[in-house]
Amino acid sequence: MVERVQILKAVNEAIEKAPERKFTESIEITFNLKNIDMAQPKNRIDETMVLPKGTGRIQKIAVLGKGDITTQAKAANVELIIGPEEIERLGGEPREARNMADEYMFFLAETAVMPLVGRYLGTRLGPRGKMPQPIPQGLDIGPIVERLRNSVKFRSKDKKTFHVRVGSVKMSPEDVSENIDAVMRKVESNLESGTMNIRSVYVKTSMGPAVRLM
Repeated sequence: MVERVQILKAVNEAIEKAPERKFTESIEITFNLKNIDMAQPKNRIDETMVLPKGTGRIQKIAVLGKGDITTQAKAANVELIIGPEEIERLGGEPREARNMADEYMFFLAETAVMPLVGRYLGTRLGPRGKMPQPIPQGLDIGPIVERLRNSVKFRSKDKKTFHVRVGSVKMSPEDVSENIDAVMRKVESNLESGTMNIRSVYVKTSMGPAVRLM
């Protein structure tokens, strides 16, 4: 396990080396794995986790359904609410559906509309790992939305290299470092041989050079 002081040093270096931009850059880490067969689904990483210090930006959430779940979604300030008719319409608008799948990070859907989602939006959401979390009738989505606001999703698929967003340059380096530490522990816990399956880890801003962490 990399010491927190080493993580902080790498984060500071990555921020210092990044050219000044007119927008808020994200900070991400890149994992390169080794000695592991990614063709085996059991070895692939597919995680959604709460970052201890948040993501540094608003994670957009979409809710699909009608009735009570839409009332809750409005109360939770969810960015997008899609009713059954709109789900079907989007099925015939591939570009619009694709843009929606790219723009929104997490999807929640009333259990009753999940068959519609699978039929009309499955080809857009499935490959991106964004099929909605089913919400049974009567379940309060408020706490779920609050948790997802501070969560990141990352997948290795069948590749040995994958990226995880761990914050933004507007966050303190200490907070970003804490997020990185949490993500690294989560990834290691998913690997059969832990750190022995990690070839290297790099940290960088979205437009800056990569700094090796391990």
